[in-house]
Amino acid sequence: MVNPIQVQKFLKGIDYPANKSALIENAKKMGADENVCAELDQLPDEDFQTPADVSQALGKLH
Repeated sequence: MVNPIQVQKFLKGIDYPANKSALIENAKKMGADENVCAELDQLPDEDFQTPADVSQALGKLH
């Protein structure tokens, strides 16, 4: 399980709304490791309007 605050570091600069694949792509560009990418990959296939939406969705995974 990754810390949602850590995940936000890897999502810096992304334009919202953003879908799951855009989040993963951006995280990889920012140097995210496999754990972070795997966690993002578990998110629902939807558009996230804000960083808070992403954090909230990550919190619901566990």
